[in-house]
Amino acid sequence: MSSLLDRRNRLAAIRAVLLLPIIALLAGCSQDMHDLRSYLQEVKQRPGRPIAALPEMKPLATFNYPDTATRDPFAPLAFGKPEQTASRAQSGPRPDPTRPREALEEYPLDSLAFVGTLRRGNQLWALIRDPGGTVHRVQNGNYMGQRYGRVVAISPRSIELTELIPDQQGGWLRHEGSLAMND
Repeated sequence: MSSLLDRRNRLAAIRAVLLLPIIALLAGCSQDMHDLRSYLQEVKQRPGRPIAALPEMKPLATFNYPDTATRDPFAPLAFGKPEQTASRAQSGPRPDPTRPREALEEYPLDSLAFVGTLRRGNQLWALIRDPGGTVHRVQNGNYMGQRYGRVVAISPRSIELTELIPDQQGGWLRHEGSLAMND
């Protein structure tokens, strides 16, 4: 029986040794935060410090670039000689800025539809529908499209145009285009 008592005493001692650290840990987790609250109160009571002034900014030194005959970095590259480029821009084809714009020049050429033709005597007119649904009558010499497209020939199946497209040297290039009948 003494061995049974010894065994129980040992188990009780082991339980006490194991429970003691757990109880100590739980005692540290108490709800009493009086010292924390008093510290926060003390920090809030301290007088505020003045904010340091911003450092003075020194002005940066400016640099004036010399006005020399170097190439403008924002201008398109001209691969020909400058005098050839300037003469071609002056002598080549270009749109007439004083000509009054026609109604079909408001729309891109690919948004216009060739829907039919009218003939009266020797005169042939093309019927063009704009994106709004309005049908316009066009003859040779009229303009249409946003690239100064001038009607040069009308047939029952297509309209031939000459457009002016700006090039990279300040001039204009002629471009032949057409508008086919929509079936």
